[in-house]
Amino acid sequence: MSNRPEKKAMREEIRGRMADSGYVILTDYRGLKAGAMTDLRKKLRGTQSRLQVVSNSFLNLAAKDQGWSGAERFMGGPTAMITGSGDVAEVAKVLREFNKVTSLSVIKGGWFGANTLSPADVSEIADTPPRAVLLGKFVCTLAAPMTNLMGVMQQKLASLVYVLKAVADKKTEKA
Repeated sequence: MSNRPEKKAMREEIRGRMADSGYVILTDYRGLKAGAMTDLRKKLRGTQSRLQVVSNSFLNLAAKDQGWSGAERFMGGPTAMITGSGDVAEVAKVLREFNKVTSLSVIKGGWFGANTLSPADVSEIADTPPRAVLLGKFVCTLAAPMTNLMGVMQQKLASLVYVLKAVADKKTEKA
């Protein structure tokens, strides 16, 4: 590997982007025209992610530096790396929709945290509801027992009120 300053800077940029991101998705962009690539970049910006064309050798070195295994299987053909801080499910959905339109971009795989992702894993992530929906379901699941408890408590309180009212009515009838 060359020690030229510009190559070192490119390797460091790839390492930094991988280290700062919760996920990395790799695609083969062969056959995509510049306009389509620009369109994909715009769509990905809305998901707080960024697409960057990378050298396979630099990517392989950066993956090894991160301690990520299986990088070699992603190294065939031209590679674009998608990283970001947003919802990985939204990114996977954008890639799936883009592929439906262009039929050119091929998901190679990637990493989510320290876990290696296959193309099938990325597709499965695309089927996952957005983070906000999952959090809403989680909160509802947590709240359901509390809601049921409140209903039971209100019913017991109402029963007590009915008994007290019946006792009061009985006393007013005797008097």
